[in-house]
Amino acid sequence: MSKFTAHNADDIAIATIRALAADVVGKANSGHPGAPMGMAPVAHVLFTRFFNANPKNSKWFNRDRFVLSNGHACALQYILLHLLGYKLSMDDLKQFRQIDSLTPGHPEAGHTDGIEVTTGPLGQGFANGVGLAIAQAHLGATFNKDGFDLINNYTYVFTGDGCLMEGVASEAASLAGHLQLGNLIAIYDDNHISIDGDTAVAFTEDVEKRFQAYGWQTLHVDNGDSDLESIYNAIAEARKEKNKPTLIRLRTTIGYGSKQQGTHGVHGSPLKADDIQALKTKFGLPADQSFYVPKETYDVYHEVAARGAKLEAAWNDLVASYGQKYPKEYAELTRRIAGKLPNGWEKSLPVYKPSDAAQASRKLSEIVLSAIVPILPELVGGSADLTGSNLTRTKTMIDFQPESTGLGSYKGTYIRYGVREHGMGAIANGLHAYGGIIPFVATFLNFVSYAAGAVRLSALSKHQVIWVATHDSIGLGEDGPTHQPIETAVHLRAIPNLDFWRPADGNETSAAYYSALTRRHTPSVLSLSRQNLPNLEGSTIERALKGGYVVHEVEGEDLTIVSTGSEVSIALEAAQKLNGEGIKTRVVSLPCWSIFDLQPAEYKLSVLRSGAPILAVEALSTIGWQKYSHEAFGLTGWGASGPYKKVYEKFGLTGPNIAAVGKKVVDFYKKKGGEVVSPLVKAIDSIGGEHL
Repeated sequence: MSKFTAHNADDIAIATIRALAADVVGKANSGHPGAPMGMAPVAHVLFTRFFNANPKNSKWFNRDRFVLSNGHACALQYILLHLLGYKLSMDDLKQFRQIDSLTPGHPEAGHTDGIEVTTGPLGQGFANGVGLAIAQAHLGATFNKDGFDLINNYTYVFTGDGCLMEGVASEAASLAGHLQLGNLIAIYDDNHISIDGDTAVAFTEDVEKRFQAYGWQTLHVDNGDSDLESIYNAIAEARKEKNKPTLIRLRTTIGYGSKQQGTHGVHGSPLKADDIQALKTKFGLPADQSFYVPKETYDVYHEVAARGAKLEAAWNDLVASYGQKYPKEYAELTRRIAGKLPNGWEKSLPVYKPSDAAQASRKLSEIVLSAIVPILPELVGGSADLTGSNLTRTKTMIDFQPESTGLGSYKGTYIRYGVREHGMGAIANGLHAYGGIIPFVATFLNFVSYAAGAVRLSALSKHQVIWVATHDSIGLGEDGPTHQPIETAVHLRAIPNLDFWRPADGNETSAAYYSALTRRHTPSVLSLSRQNLPNLEGSTIERALKGGYVVHEVEGEDLTIVSTGSEVSIALEAAQKLNGEGIKTRVVSLPCWSIFDLQPAEYKLSVLRSGAPILAVEALSTIGWQKYSHEAFGLTGWGASGPYKKVYEKFGLTGPNIAAVGKKVVDFYKKKGGEVVSPLVKAIDSIGGEHL
């Protein structure tokens, strides 16, 4: 890397970014101008000297990845995208934080051209950056050959005090250090300000020493406000380190140039008009003009864009040559970049008949993974220190580890996340955001709650992350209420654009995986049992893929029992008893509510039809079942510790007791009289939001 050379447009370009940040936030009368103004110099140096991307093709695969973990500073990112020539106009900047604009209050992947990951909830972007870096290391190790360094990009993360206070960033940073991710460079905006004021009130640790303990290289720049050469040298030094991620602590002044610089007053509030005018005058810009960009600023950024276009063109030529020499690898790489699954992969999914042995659905999941992992090398899995319980590491997988550890290699597709559920979920979002990878991660269902922030962003960002969530009810038994999820399913089912599957047998488990692997823009949680489940009469992969179906049919029914997972077989036992007593009872399995909701109304009403009461049975909280049933039987409090069959008996989740509950429901509705209408029949189908 050559030495720093000043450009005659450096000062005016940085001044432009600072003034635009003030204008963008000021026009919206909402937002955070301070960090964009303080980080303008490092952003300018990074993007004009180091960053490789083509604004005319924001999806060029070998582009450098940029993550703004301190997403409240998004005015900075939007300004850079505009100056570089991404699909973001000056009018878009003027619509900052307005309805349906391309410049929302925090960066949103898939919404604004050039945004890699959705950030704003602090620390998430930092962990996403670790995922992006793992993805590059893995795909580079898998596809690069001598003379063909196809996948070699860097991941740059801007991060702030708030991000580094969040536990999710600490989890991810610890793993990144262990994995020796030399392609990851985090630039820490050390401005000593958070919303509550000076960080002296709550955050006084030595961040550099902490990151050194994680195994990171740490560098620092004492004058991030104007020392462009030191900023340049720090980034250049970071790029030289190939066996450690790097944290650059950059001392900046928040709101630099403002009358309120260095205070929390400029953190989350627009500058006053006179302050903006004074700032522009100070920086040699016309005080009476808003959203002003000098030609010199556009010119320097257009040079960067032209450089990026040439880099992509050269890369495309290299890929073409690679294809001639390595046609098999080329075909595989291009397939994975395109997000296409291999033809006929689904034929490997296991199919079951009722006479097949009962097995826990976590074991059924392992059987699916064992069948598909060799066919789908894009599956990159891992567990939060529960591999032997989640059953997620198949015999053909090797660990993703630095070769120097002797534990695996970067070609490996199984990540040992350690006890870091939240970091794991956020890293998985980064893996998917990179492209060419479908991540699956695993823990107990109860501990998906630890990762709730990352799961929510998976759904918002349309990341195809698959959660293998085992030990999914009081059926886990002896570990007791600390580990037994009661409310977890309610939470996950409530998240828009997330498929929560709770399969009842082998065919439903195969269906859950088929759906999770083909729903490219939706994360899935597979809720799996510890205890054995029998294979059902009438279950098929095709029927389960509708999200709900009749597993036992009778005509002229007195009652329908609807259930999921391990309770479907209990519902069938109850139905057998009721039918033997002359109470006609049908049973519905509803393994995935969100998939069922997508089916045509006619089909849904054939499954959960009018004419008789519908009773829901599930060994979880009953909240939410009112959408599909008239009555619900489940858990109203915490579980209990003991052998799982005894726990089920304690809470009345047995065939005989559900039969008794069913009789009570039938008697109630007969006494009540009148027509029993399906709960699916509503005046209002849905209110607001995107129908996915």
